[in-house]
Amino acid sequence: MAARPTVDNPVVPARVGYVSLLRTPGAWTFVLPAFVARLPYAMLSLGIVLLVFDTRGSYGTAGSVAAVAAVAQALVGPQTGRLADRFGQTAVLLPSVLVHAVSVGALIALALGHAPVWTLFATAAPAGASVPQIGAMVRARWVARLADRPRHLSTAFAFESVTDEFTFVVGPVLATAIATTVAPAAGLAAEAALTVLGGLAFAAQRGTAPARHPRAAGGNRVSALASPGVRLLAGSFLGVGTVFGAMQVSVTAFAEAQGQAGMSGTVYGVFAGGSMLAGVLYGMVAWRRSARERMLASYALLVLGCSTLWAMPDLTALAVAALCCGLAIAPTLITGYTLVETLVADGAKTEAFTWLTGAIGLGLAVGSTVAGQLIDLGGPRTGFLVPVAGAGLGLVALVTLRGLLVGSPARGRTVARSGADRRGALEPRCSPATLD
Repeated sequence: MAARPTVDNPVVPARVGYVSLLRTPGAWTFVLPAFVARLPYAMLSLGIVLLVFDTRGSYGTAGSVAAVAAVAQALVGPQTGRLADRFGQTAVLLPSVLVHAVSVGALIALALGHAPVWTLFATAAPAGASVPQIGAMVRARWVARLADRPRHLSTAFAFESVTDEFTFVVGPVLATAIATTVAPAAGLAAEAALTVLGGLAFAAQRGTAPARHPRAAGGNRVSALASPGVRLLAGSFLGVGTVFGAMQVSVTAFAEAQGQAGMSGTVYGVFAGGSMLAGVLYGMVAWRRSARERMLASYALLVLGCSTLWAMPDLTALAVAALCCGLAIAPTLITGYTLVETLVADGAKTEAFTWLTGAIGLGLAVGSTVAGQLIDLGGPRTGFLVPVAGAGLGLVALVTLRGLLVGSPARGRTVARSGADRRGALEPRCSPATLD
């Protein structure tokens, strides 16, 4: 009898292609609006930094305001995911996009009116808290759509991570281009408009939404954080977030110091482009190593890449170093999302995904704040010390507690909705994708 695949003892599965994945009935109806709706995620923090620096002249203040938005998103996002699991995605998305548009509009007005700094913090908080958790929601839709084809799930996660990285290529370039050619406020205004349009279009696709999991009367609430493995992955994604946050502020400051402020979005886009390229290639490999081993290897490469950023002499060299650093991002994220899906039950999947996304946002807040303060004190190069420190701590946690990343057989059956017809529910989710 063939051995059952597990996260730590993978059986190399048949290849599952991106084209085959996108032939899933209804896939395009939520993939396209999801792309539009999550594009602003890569624009919000950088848009806040550009606007607040233009009106206040301090990277420390700009980074702190962006950090408030990111912290609010990190703290509220998982609660939004929990509500989506319980009441449905549309019921959560509609009020979220409305609050987000109003909050961003207020932030723009206050910044341009040179209102007290505390008012910027007060409006940045609801702006961040109301960011629609599209990335987590679309992954939850893939889980629901592929319940009878678990081998396709890792392909879906690879596709979504590549899409995430593509938005991080386009988003910063778009925000910078609009802010520098039109007005600093225009970048944030575009972010709000895209959030509303994409969010409403995504919410309208009710037919592909996962089933609601209302709490039974007198029953215990399913919590994603009850899994130690989820907590560990969230901590490691916090380290990835510090890389994102510190890079945004540090690259902006470095480009300004070099007299090429308009190139900051391009350099950050190269960083995200490296991650996108790695995500595509990652999905083309028939991995024989377990997901846990791949997670440790990609995270170690991330730390190595971050360690070179501070020494770059000019923007060209920085772009090359950022490209190399970015190559480790997507493999880390893809593997993390693959692992976390095996650790939680159906009623907590959206929440689990939002904890990871929220951890990235919290790390982004920490990274942008610390980097901004270091830049104000010691110049733009000092900001690049933050990514290597944050990622290094994440690697230490992963190596030390790696045993927590193994789901129990019982949990695997719960995730797969049980049944002998769902053979290979765990590691086939780690199956590679191909460009067939």
